[in-house]
Amino acid sequence: MARSYSQKHCPVARTLELIGERWTVLILRDLFLHGPRRYQDLQESLAAAPNTLSARLKDMEANGLVERKLYSEHPPRLEYHLTDKGKTLGPIMRALRDWGQRNT
Repeated sequence: MARSYSQKHCPVARTLELIGERWTVLILRDLFLHGPRRYQDLQESLAAAPNTLSARLKDMEANGLVERKLYSEHPPRLEYHLTDKGKTLGPIMRALRDWGQRNT
């Protein structure tokens, strides 16, 4: 469950309510770097606890940042894609990467 800062007037607080949970930004990183990813691919890359990864993906889907798409019908297989809304986080992700390269 995403945390609430109870500051609906503040766009920074509202953004953190969408992407401020642990692992969310790293899921976004993987989707920006590698494109659509299966749950197993994300699990392998992040090594997050399965219940945590599942919860983050569900929250991100509920918030319109990612969507699940069927890529195989037999057997049914899903992968996660950034939505148009999720893709608008690209400049923020690049800024985080650039800041990290310069300052850490």
